[in-house]
Amino acid sequence: MPDTLSRTPDVDRDLALDHGLTDDEYDEILDRLGRTPSFVELGVYSVMWSEHCSYKNSIALLQTLPTEGEHLLAEVGEE
Repeated sequence: MPDTLSRTPDVDRDLALDHGLTDDEYDEILDRLGRTPSFVELGVYSVMWSEHCSYKNSIALLQTLPTEGEHLLAEVGEE
């Protein structure tokens, strides 16, 4: 296998930001791991902490919606 295919980029704050993480989230990763994450670890964190998986930005809005009433299509937890 050519050497260029087996190398992964060095992980730094700029790469974390490119992956959609915030400065605070990158700092949290550093604190949790006690070291700089590998490229694969950075990818896993960026996916798991994405809006799609964690609702990190929309959770505040979702919490304002009604949880009971005649117009609900599904009960909380059933969706």
